[in-house]
Amino acid sequence: MRILQVSTADVAGGAERVAWNLFQEYRRAGHQSWLAVGRKRTADPDVLLVREAARPHLELSPHRVLTRALDPIAAHSASARRVQQMVARMFNLPRWLRWQLGLEELDFPETYRLLSLPPARPDILHCHNLHGQILPGGGYFDLRALPWLSRRVPLVLTLHDTWMLTGHCAYTLGCQRWRTGCGRCPDLSIYPAIRRDATAWNWKRKRAAYQGSRLYVAAPSRWLMEQIEQSVLAPSVVEGRVIPNGVDLSVFGVGNRSSARRALGLPDPALILLFAANGIRRNEFKDFPTVRAAFDRVAAMLAARPLLLIALGEDAPSEYAGTAEIRFVRYEHEAANVARFYQAADVYVHAARADTFPNVVLEALACGIPVVATAVGGIPEQIEDGQTGFLVPAGDPEALASRIFQVLTDDTLRSALGTRAAAEARARFGLRHQVQTYLDWYACLVDVRTRTAASSGV
Repeated sequence: MRILQVSTADVAGGAERVAWNLFQEYRRAGHQSWLAVGRKRTADPDVLLVREAARPHLELSPHRVLTRALDPIAAHSASARRVQQMVARMFNLPRWLRWQLGLEELDFPETYRLLSLPPARPDILHCHNLHGQILPGGGYFDLRALPWLSRRVPLVLTLHDTWMLTGHCAYTLGCQRWRTGCGRCPDLSIYPAIRRDATAWNWKRKRAAYQGSRLYVAAPSRWLMEQIEQSVLAPSVVEGRVIPNGVDLSVFGVGNRSSARRALGLPDPALILLFAANGIRRNEFKDFPTVRAAFDRVAAMLAARPLLLIALGEDAPSEYAGTAEIRFVRYEHEAANVARFYQAADVYVHAARADTFPNVVLEALACGIPVVATAVGGIPEQIEDGQTGFLVPAGDPEALASRIFQVLTDDTLRSALGTRAAAEARARFGLRHQVQTYLDWYACLVDVRTRTAASSGV
């Protein structure tokens, strides 16, 4: 098959990694596989740049060259991000005005050229996250193109958060206004943040954009699919499937803890916790303050033993709770290196305020590491409480610390949890299973489209 996927970026965390893994696996299986992205960070020839595809001359314009040059720095520097915003504002006044009014940007005419980007017309178009940061020059996909695209090729849409259901936010954090039209938003700062409350208008524009679409919608968790079924997107869904994310079990698996620690330069006698997120402290959904508060409590309870928390996903100086250390490690792209961090850890900690079906939890389970996580979103569908890890309420450092302490101080329990975690990951969360599930679905959709076209004489 010829498969074109659409994603925010080729190399990043979360949803982008899901699309990237599928892209690579399809290619390995002999399919023609392409990945169209809003931001391209690799030199892979099968990764195609969506943004400005209809206006290639803009790629060499001074403001575009400058903002792209700042991309690597902006990932870690607020000052660089402000410079990007200022440049985008100066060179694109209409978008800047819409941003000031709180309107989500949809004006990306290059979206209508998606099917012509690959060297051959795709049999399947599979879209992932269709939003970017709501800033002047941010974003890359026009939702209003969905009806047009879905009439020309089977269009699979995998949601990784709730942005397509709301007036601006990627996670609603308990707010229910998205069910009836948003407006009077209780928190405009939730990512992707907006400057003024245009949430009712944004919600209506999305509803209008979806009308006439024929979408085959996937979600990695039942939790997210239930929200889709109650949302503004529901009337456009021809078929919905829950397809859990998968991890590469040839990379993420049980390893030797001492060997992993030596390779990473970590102290072998220490009790080691791991927490991973892209942008640890600025990621509002991952709730580092609760992780930090729980760590302080555990450090006080284990004052006589060396304790280390690896915070993977941000480059920053170490912090301390007495003699216990929080060591920040910059975001790691290489999966094999990431796997070593799991294999070196005793417990994986995930204190999210909201999450759909985090890859990091699956990776930890696959490496045989017990997980202590919050019972939010799709996480309870990943962890069997008391069997492969423990679930605690969100925002409760006492409960989080209590379970971490329990696992760290009971070697028999920790070993049993880890053994069951690895077995569960092998049985349910392998990448090959995810890939084959999508491929089987694609084949059905292409067959239906072919038979329908034949019967209508098209």
